Amino acid sequence: MVKTIKMLFISILFTQIGIAQEVYWVFLKDKPDTDFDPITYFDAKAIQRRIINDVPLNHKSDWPLNPNYVAEVSSFSDEYVGKSRWFNAVAVSANANQIDIISKLPYVKHVQQTNSNGSELTEDKTKAVDVTDNLEYLRSRQILVMGGQLFDSAGIDGKGVRVAIFDGGFPDVDVHPAFEEIRNDKRIIATYNFPQKEEDVYKKNAHGLSTFSNVAGKTVDGDKLGLATGAEFLLARTEIGLEPKKEEVYWQMAVEWADKNGAQIISSSLGYTSARYMQTDMDGQTSLVTRAANMAAKKGILVVTAAGNDGDEYWKIIGAPADADSALAVGGIAPEDNIHMSFGSYGPTEDGRIKPNVSNYAKTVAAGKDGVLKIIFGTSFSTPLTSGFAACVIQHNPTIKVMDLFHTIEQSAHLYPYYDYAHGYGIPQAAYILNQSTEPEPCFETEWVGENLVVKITRTDLKNAKANRSLNSDKLYLHVVGADGKLNRYWLINIEEGDEVQFSASDFGDQPQEIAVFLNGYLTNLPIKK
Repeated sequence: MVKTIKMLFISILFTQIGIAQEVYWVFLKDKPDTDFDPITYFDAKAIQRRIINDVPLNHKSDWPLNPNYVAEVSSFSDEYVGKSRWFNAVAVSANANQIDIISKLPYVKHVQQTNSNGSELTEDKTKAVDVTDNLEYLRSRQILVMGGQLFDSAGIDGKGVRVAIFDGGFPDVDVHPAFEEIRNDKRIIATYNFPQKEEDVYKKNAHGLSTFSNVAGKTVDGDKLGLATGAEFLLARTEIGLEPKKEEVYWQMAVEWADKNGAQIISSSLGYTSARYMQTDMDGQTSLVTRAANMAAKKGILVVTAAGNDGDEYWKIIGAPADADSALAVGGIAPEDNIHMSFGSYGPTEDGRIKPNVSNYAKTVAAGKDGVLKIIFGTSFSTPLTSGFAACVIQHNPTIKVMDLFHTIEQSAHLYPYYDYAHGYGIPQAAYILNQSTEPEPCFETEWVGENLVVKITRTDLKNAKANRSLNSDKLYLHVVGADGKLNRYWLINIEEGDEVQFSASDFGDQPQEIAVFLNGYLTNLPIKK
């Protein structure tokens, strides 16, 4: 009898494995018999944004799916999860037998299984620490490092700009003092909880409470935690935790929801890496959320997203959707020294594109539950700081097109046109946006002496050409571009006036093509000595 019970248990176990449920995207061939009126479908801000960006109001990617297709596909599955107008696809939970039937339906183009496990950024490195004596100092620095006081003097706070924030929940946003002005002005325009298919987002993971505060929150004394305190907001919960196979579906649906509701910026402190993908998949093409981020740019929306917190882990590189060509990936910088935070993920993309695009502080003062402020860590927080900056740029130039906005933010950064795979182009600067930058002054000289490159530091008493305050005036940056267009190597070196820094040609790796040397806004490009 015991043996029979064991055999029965094993048989049931194998049966369960054979019919395991997975989440699939079912891509459809066409959209017959659908009606679409863009004027009634889109929010007025969405229409305005599309006009500014020369995006058609009536495009087939915006048309609804054929309802009969959706109903039939859903009937052959165990659960309807969601759908995408942009990709003409239905997401369902199904077993292998069911998906085999679905894939043979005449209107089905192909079927793609979603990758498994969870998102990477919502909890990783986002530890909070006790409030310390330097809380006010840090809070002011996260604003001042971008030249936020220059925006304040110009009356720029993101007013009228609509920002969508994607996260795992927004508990206490409906009562926290950091958002009192936003609530009083009724500037939370719409909310949606995609996992639970309801409008209530004020629960679950407090990560969203904190990221929101670094876009637009204020202290009880009225001091800023983020730059876009005058903006409007859309809040989307996309993370569920217990059923992670669906989270990329919810992210995709949230992007289209944000488009419909007039978002000009999406701030997403979420990412998908080793639990779902291989490093070679970070190519700007593989992940559907990456493709969705690029599609959002085509619709006129700037997606600002976290580079990731895997720089000190085996994964190391950026995650999806930060690998999207048109997503502004934000790396992490430490406020203590204004250089790369150890856990910040590195670029480039698998196909060699520059990532992160820019960086910002990854240790910030942010709102915590129960009305408190906390010091918190992660590129999850460098991202909303940058999103708030982007909102201020749009307010300053309301007709700017999305990719012009993307490149303007890159060009505003304090290292531009220098870059590396730790800092990108550096921290965005209000001085550049407001035409208050100064021309960089020469502060070093370069010379080849035999096989050695010598960099002589002549001045360190200059302020950065774009920053309102000196940023890393005691650090020399140098990178080497290889034959494949990627950086072979890059350095960050502490210097003093009068120093001579020497590099051997052998330091520059195989087939070096060009060297860039940068200090205090001054850049010299020089060819490799043959």
